[in-house]
Amino acid sequence: MTPAPLDVLGALLDHTRAHRLPPPAALVGDWWGADAVIAPSIDLVAGHRPPPVSDRFWFGYIGFPHYSAARAGTGEDDATGNPTTGGLNTGGTGTGDDGLPAIAGGETDAVLLLHDGRWEYRSIDRSPCPTWISACLTTAAHLGPPRPPRVSWHAPQRQPHLAAVESCLAAIRAGEVYQACVCTRFTGRIDGCTADFYRLLAAATTPAKSAFLQGDWGSVASFSPETFLRRADGAVISAPIKGTIAASGDPATLASSVKDIAENVMIVDLVRNDLGRVADIGSVTVPALLRTSPAPGVWHLVSTVRADVGSHVSTTDLLEATFPPASVTGTPKLRALSLLADWEQHSRGVYCGAIGMCGPGGDLDLNVAIRTVAVTPDGEAVLGVGGGITIDSDPAREWQECLDKAASIVSAFPHDDTGRSHPTR
Repeated sequence: MTPAPLDVLGALLDHTRAHRLPPPAALVGDWWGADAVIAPSIDLVAGHRPPPVSDRFWFGYIGFPHYSAARAGTGEDDATGNPTTGGLNTGGTGTGDDGLPAIAGGETDAVLLLHDGRWEYRSIDRSPCPTWISACLTTAAHLGPPRPPRVSWHAPQRQPHLAAVESCLAAIRAGEVYQACVCTRFTGRIDGCTADFYRLLAAATTPAKSAFLQGDWGSVASFSPETFLRRADGAVISAPIKGTIAASGDPATLASSVKDIAENVMIVDLVRNDLGRVADIGSVTVPALLRTSPAPGVWHLVSTVRADVGSHVSTTDLLEATFPPASVTGTPKLRALSLLADWEQHSRGVYCGAIGMCGPGGDLDLNVAIRTVAVTPDGEAVLGVGGGITIDSDPAREWQECLDKAASIVSAFPHDDTGRSHPTR
């Protein structure tokens, strides 16, 4: 029997704890052409960026930039109103309002991949799978369920978010921006194992691009449905999500919503512009536009943008052209970033950045770090939520959209009569 990825993660966690090894990192869902990619043991450290080109595997995250850092070195806006170079500078090893470093990552020589129901051990030097990893795969098939942690959440204040949305609407009416993604955040606490929190919730919600990273700096449990960048075989794909209704709603109303369609199309144009900075001339296309897609707790509108990118374009070049992700910024991008820094009460931290991996030869797969929980070593947790604002936005509905997006996470571990929490399936 092939063990499930979340069980393999559990077995690797048990082994690395017992032998005082760096913990595993896991990407579960649609990653790198596989159903899961796991680094069995990897030291993820603050400040370790994705390498421009590497013969090893990099796992990690890049947090959303503070505006002052994003602006540094960007130069003036071009004719589209976007920065002439990207906002990859997120402040190095500084700590964000979520208590985690701005960037964390690390490299390893080997990974486990789940392909077509079979686990494959892939190493840079083609060495065989170590005995301890094979043993973990065997153990994982018989692993019991993790113990649910105790989880508590506090909702953000409604009025400041409504005021931020109203400020955004005023800026749209004034012609400063056409659209912007205005965010707020839940705060909470996880008492217990963060990896168990991730394993239980990922199993219950099966998000498209979930991830778990851990280090001395804390943990990141991501349940993202969105692909930021996937680079392979000379092509780059981005699949921006804009447009949301609750899962209980009729997806047909989303597909016909003037507001949601406009929101998505504007961001598709921004992604096209970002990729066009480094893509082969004439290669940027939109293979899919405005697909209705389910995600935990909601329905989304999803589009796909594709571009051919030559081998001379490094990972750094690609990220500088596109980061932060278009769908969580606005149009024009630089002005939206400036205004958002004033409207939002907290820096976003890991939320709205990117999480994932780089492979040998420049392959890349990153999600947009939405539906993502940042956890400090002492258990303090932050969950960012937000939505795109257009001229047709209603502030009360935008607030409800934030609650809908958070629901699959903040309602996942209700407390029973003993005070313990357990996952809702």
